[in-house]
Amino acid sequence: MSEATAQFSSATLPEAEKTTVFEFGVSGMSCAGCAARLEKSLNAVPGVSLATVNFALESARVEASDGINADTITFATEQAGFGAQFADQVAKGGPSEDKTVLYLCIASALLTLPLMAEMLLMPFGVSVHVTPWIQLALAAPVQFVIGWRFYRGAWASLRGGVGNMDVLVALGTTTAFLYSTYLTVTLGDAARGSLYFEGAAVVITLVLLGKYLEARAKHRATSALQALLALRPARARLVTAEGEKDVPITRVAVGDLIRVRPGEALPVDGEITEGTADIDESMLTGESMPVTAAVGASVIAGSTNLTGLLTIRATQIGKDTRLAKIADLVRAAQAEKAPVQKLVDRISAIFVPTIVAIAALTFLGWMVFGPGVESAVVAAVSVLVIACPCALGLAAPAAIAAGLGAAARNGILVGDVTSLERAGRIDTVVFDKTGTLTAGQPTVRHIAWAGGKEDGFALAAAIAVQRQNNHPLARAFQDLPVNPSQAALQATDFRSVTGQGVAATVDGKPVLIGKPALLDVEGIALPEALGNWSEEEDVGTHVWLAVDGVCVARVDIVDRIRDKAVAAVAALHASGRSVTLLSGDTKRESERVAGLVGIDAVVAEVSPEDKAAEIVEMQKQGRSVAMVGDGINDAPALAAASLGIAMGGGSDVAVNSAGITLLRDDPRLAPAALEISERTLAKIRQNLFWAFAYNTVGIPLAALGYLSPGIAGAAMALSSVCVVTNALLLRGWRPRLDEMGRLETRGRANP
Repeated sequence: MSEATAQFSSATLPEAEKTTVFEFGVSGMSCAGCAARLEKSLNAVPGVSLATVNFALESARVEASDGINADTITFATEQAGFGAQFADQVAKGGPSEDKTVLYLCIASALLTLPLMAEMLLMPFGVSVHVTPWIQLALAAPVQFVIGWRFYRGAWASLRGGVGNMDVLVALGTTTAFLYSTYLTVTLGDAARGSLYFEGAAVVITLVLLGKYLEARAKHRATSALQALLALRPARARLVTAEGEKDVPITRVAVGDLIRVRPGEALPVDGEITEGTADIDESMLTGESMPVTAAVGASVIAGSTNLTGLLTIRATQIGKDTRLAKIADLVRAAQAEKAPVQKLVDRISAIFVPTIVAIAALTFLGWMVFGPGVESAVVAAVSVLVIACPCALGLAAPAAIAAGLGAAARNGILVGDVTSLERAGRIDTVVFDKTGTLTAGQPTVRHIAWAGGKEDGFALAAAIAVQRQNNHPLARAFQDLPVNPSQAALQATDFRSVTGQGVAATVDGKPVLIGKPALLDVEGIALPEALGNWSEEEDVGTHVWLAVDGVCVARVDIVDRIRDKAVAAVAALHASGRSVTLLSGDTKRESERVAGLVGIDAVVAEVSPEDKAAEIVEMQKQGRSVAMVGDGINDAPALAAASLGIAMGGGSDVAVNSAGITLLRDDPRLAPAALEISERTLAKIRQNLFWAFAYNTVGIPLAALGYLSPGIAGAAMALSSVCVVTNALLLRGWRPRLDEMGRLETRGRANP
């Protein structure tokens, strides 16, 4: 975000809390020490209950009482030496700030090159002599004009009582510059060969270059959020009595009619009132194939109309759209701190004073045991400029921003960093059955006819009756094909017998559909052939169909297995995790589904409360358990599990109880969510190792005189760039869906 504006959002929590949350962009931070200083200042404001500052995202989040407003937060931020930006939308990056740093870097390089000429051309046999006074003239603007930002940052940091990287750079380069200036004034041309103007200038140039590369990399790390916010168009085509009007999106209200042409993005969540089109929802759900939407279908803001002309009625606008909520979730998760980051913050808080103390001891050591003041100055300056708190500060936030952004692009929303960390430790995955492994859409698997062959009228009559029934099983009948000549049959005198079935009259004949008890009440006997079935037929739900007082058929209804459920379970087994099916359905049906998708362990006929108890029992055995579910009855288990994963098409209660939400109903995203979490945690560990190793090795080498200030400055700039670049490797992550499909499976779904 840099100097650019970041999002501001203010959301009042439940009344009992009386807390307002502010999220805003922060400018002027140069390292993790700056973030620590600002965090300390914000937490000291009366009325602020919690403040967190993210250096990688250049953002802050403040929870405060109702008496605190944006002006109070801005004043506190400016008093700490930084800028606060509140706006309606996260900025698309910081191009103007980036360009300014780049131009300063170029100018600094042009002034520094002549200082380096003698060293650079010496291997080619070319002798170049730059007098000390010319060196002073070239180095001065680099030190005090281009390098002024370091003095400004150092002063703000010291005024706040905390040191930062700017203090180290300013102190180190100023020492080298003033020492060289003293030699120039006192010795004149005789000082040639003993000056370190080029060292100070090189350090400033390389640090600026590092800052430019670091800023660009950080913007790329948060590009997923920027891309999400860019999906929503700024204007909409409002349908009024006078015709279409092109208006700002802020003018649209719930209930307004919006016209969307082919190729345009949908500006609001809504319901189609006119037209049919293919809709591309890939940026929101990760689903590569367009979905066909017709009148009555719900559509979401940010998706793209590919084909037809649509009229939609707005149902959610602005911050209430699904797009805005997804962006809020991604932003909140990216801004959180990993638990390990708290340790890093404590180290960063004492880092600069420790380095200054080491530099002072280095100077004294070389003065006492070394050849003289020149060697002491060089070694002390090298210690100051090689130390890099930035790499430590960026290690975790950069990886989190890149990893969660990659997950969001592929239809996986990680709600918080704690869920991310837990996902990396999961060894057991528990699936709900209905709506998770199955589609939650009853399907007629088989019809056994009493006479041995299909009765066309009876089938058409059953479909006519079920058209008036809103029971989930009725949809299985409604989807059956019917003879066109009998499609017009209508049911009258419809009645529903709770827990038993339905009855109606079709073409003057009574029709009953339901359990044997319903038929028994009417004195209708079950044919012996229909009352006995094979083990293969003993699945799902059985209902009987009677027409005109005679039982004519038994209808076997099952819930269809999701197309990708087998691949999802196989991928989890391949990763070494155990998989369990936990369902409230019958043991027979649960075991059928488990066998089809390749799950060995089954716990069936459990209530929502018992589901949660089963999860707790697994955890008592030392297992780290993820629960994957979609329904209201799954909410207790999702909340009890080490990690809750909710299918995006599920209930709001389930989604709110989960730490990870899958934006499309594809079970393969569950193992994919665990994979991206593992990879993100691995990047955090790699970055922290590099940052600690760099400082652990680099500082002693500088203190012992093995590194010149120029090399030390280059190493320091490189360290933070390496950390962010390593994190950026996560941006290319994609779920290995094709590979999952090729895995060997233990069963075959929907035989």
